[in-house]
Amino acid sequence: MSASDHTPKQYVDITPDLSFWIRQELSLEELPSLSALGGDAGFRRYFRLDRDVRVDGRALMAVFAPPEAEKNEEFVAMAELLTDLGVKTPKIFAKDLTRGFFVLEDLGNQHLFDVLAHGNVADLYDRSSDLLLMIQRGEQVADLPVYDEELLMREMALFSEWFVPQLLGYTLSDVDQQILDSSFEALAQSALQQPYRLVHRDYHSRNIMLNNGELSLIDFQDAVWGPISYDLVSLLRDCYVHWPDATVRKALQSHWQKMPAELKGDMDLEQFQKAFDWMGLQRHIKVLGIFARLALRDSKPAYLNDLPLVIRYTLDVAERYEVLADFVAWFKRSLLPLCEQQDWYQDYKQAGEQGAHLRREMETPVLADNALLKDVP
Repeated sequence: MSASDHTPKQYVDITPDLSFWIRQELSLEELPSLSALGGDAGFRRYFRLDRDVRVDGRALMAVFAPPEAEKNEEFVAMAELLTDLGVKTPKIFAKDLTRGFFVLEDLGNQHLFDVLAHGNVADLYDRSSDLLLMIQRGEQVADLPVYDEELLMREMALFSEWFVPQLLGYTLSDVDQQILDSSFEALAQSALQQPYRLVHRDYHSRNIMLNNGELSLIDFQDAVWGPISYDLVSLLRDCYVHWPDATVRKALQSHWQKMPAELKGDMDLEQFQKAFDWMGLQRHIKVLGIFARLALRDSKPAYLNDLPLVIRYTLDVAERYEVLADFVAWFKRSLLPLCEQQDWYQDYKQAGEQGAHLRREMETPVLADNALLKDVP
């Protein structure tokens, strides 16, 4: 989860320019019709082209990614790197980095988020685990940012900057700040001690696509060279999907068994579990800040509805470790009462229990593509 630090100066209707550019790039006789699709945590805007406009028989999607706010060069570079690793990504058919215009392969409508259910979670997470191990075969490239201590700490500072004072209206005291500094430093040091590999950084159910039974990746422009557990915890403790601890534990153990020795380093399974837990804490503390920022700065209040689940992850995991007891006590004493006053709040202890993935039945899947589960037992 790494929403942009920058806000575009203004929102304008770019569809006429985008449509004209596509006509030129694809040598079309007429201007293509663009159907707007939903956005994401960034400032990209997506459009589906007419189904009769294809390249190499593939359906197409147009994207406007404001160059002042989005990492367009990084997107192109990562698409090439992931493709070289055998990972399916949307093929880029045309691009204008100066204007932020793209024509991409349209991978359809089905995300992992849309189909996860009791009956398929083990298989789909196992396949996602295999895909993650493919990503982690990638070599470090010169321009790839490193998940160093400064970046880890800066991300967690979003919690102190946006969630605490701006969303909840709480002013941190010197004692409060000391508790946060100590906790954040411990989490950062845990991350830094892990083996480092290529990290997607948003490896969750809304960024893994399913098309004709094949897993594909999107939204990879924020990739870094970082801790091996980061993407796994993004998947298994998804900010939009909650599974019982037993399900998470089983998936983690399965992934551990498949990991090559060089990824395990000096860790045993118990140590990897702790590294996984603490990496998730770093991520979820960051996400509390990012979701608050998305609502307050970027006018995307829907993300507030996901805060209770992120709070659940944060407190449930932190409570397991005595060294984080001061952080848990402070959060419950100082922040939870303020959370309970918010319109978006629900009891964090039950957050995620009503998710569609827990109600969905495999006998009547809601799928746009009947071939979607052809490889799923």
